[in-house]
Amino acid sequence: MTASVATLDLTALASAIASGDLTSEAATTVALDRLETVGRKLKAVKRLDRTGALEAARAADKARAAGAAPGPLHGVPLAHKDLFYRKGELSEGGAKIRSGFRAETTATVIERLDAAGALDIGRLQLAEFALSPTGYNEHEGHPLNPWNAAHVPGGSSSGSGIAVSARCVAASLGTDTGGSLRHPGAMCGLVGLKPTWGLVPGDGVMPLSASLDCPGPLTRTARDAALMMSVLTGREFTVAGDMRGMTIALPGGYYRETLHPEIAKALGEAEAVFRDRGATLVETAPPDMALINAMMHLVMSVEAATIHRRWLIERPGDYADQVRARIEPGLFYPATRYVEALAMRATLTEEWLAACLGGADLAFIPAIPVPVPTIAATTEGTPADVARAIASVTHCTRGINYLGLPGASVPCGFDSAGLPIGFQLIGRPFAETTILNAAAAYQEATDWHTRIPPSADLNWN
Repeated sequence: MTASVATLDLTALASAIASGDLTSEAATTVALDRLETVGRKLKAVKRLDRTGALEAARAADKARAAGAAPGPLHGVPLAHKDLFYRKGELSEGGAKIRSGFRAETTATVIERLDAAGALDIGRLQLAEFALSPTGYNEHEGHPLNPWNAAHVPGGSSSGSGIAVSARCVAASLGTDTGGSLRHPGAMCGLVGLKPTWGLVPGDGVMPLSASLDCPGPLTRTARDAALMMSVLTGREFTVAGDMRGMTIALPGGYYRETLHPEIAKALGEAEAVFRDRGATLVETAPPDMALINAMMHLVMSVEAATIHRRWLIERPGDYADQVRARIEPGLFYPATRYVEALAMRATLTEEWLAACLGGADLAFIPAIPVPVPTIAATTEGTPADVARAIASVTHCTRGINYLGLPGASVPCGFDSAGLPIGFQLIGRPFAETTILNAAAAYQEATDWHTRIPPSADLNWN
């Protein structure tokens, strides 16, 4: 029972509960038990509400039995990154400074999941203040990659990626400011969808950088991501899983210059699948990414420093050194440079789209251009060594947030150490359906997304 329920993806789980083949109480019990065991072992769990979750599940079962019209996620247990607010409840953002903070409002995305019938059973770990592409959290303990505990799971939505990959929950909300949905997606073998900036409401979510932050889903499949997006946006996202007639651009240059041979091989095999599924692939060249990345860093650090200024003065010792070092530069940029960086976004976005996509529908680029690093490589050694290791993770993701474009990481294989590999599909603003169609077509032809990490321990009961 435990294994069969745990392996259901979001779409299948919602369907089983809606049909009465599976009760919400049974599904919720499995999710809670797995989060308490597997999830905590991998340091993915912050808080669970077992009593409240089971009460809500029983109520959902009674409502379905009474003929109530269920929402698309009726009775489905979900857990989310610990920066989504629910009024009156703790939301500590992975940070010592936020310990004991209780929200005064509820995030719109949480309200929409409630309205769709989903059960909110707990909160998952994240990088301190959502500020790490690896999941680094000195105060709470570094979360562990479900495929190999010596390696990072990606961040900052680390607990979300771990919990979905390890089959504790079928989907989870995270946020993406420089890749924080796509990093755990790629490193844990999931679909991590970063929506177009502003498409998914961000109110009631602990901010890092207001003009970059994007709430979105981590799921096992593109179809599951479409289901989540339909709920989160109030728009219908339908996925045909068809690439015929689609043109996919392959930007070279910057996006290929740091590519590890094993990653390059997996990406090449994914490109072959696209061709077999009817897509036309064309090579393109990106614009000056150094400028885009510099503007992204300026905007993020200034906006983060604005939020953290008082704490940096009053409680500097309560930050991990790695986190404080990434925020403090924002205190020293002139206001004119920040305003200039915001003003340049539209022009630089047009330039990137013209160069990388041209007349194509989507751009295909690496998610993480190097093998998933170890925790040691991203926490030990000289500051310069650590900075290089972290920069390698964000090489292909961070610029997309400054440009405000939608993108998704999609699993496409494993390296020689058994760690996942992923690619990104990037589109024009509001091209989420196109992205998810292409991703679904790829997943129909491959089975990478069905692979289960050993740490999931489906023999447990």
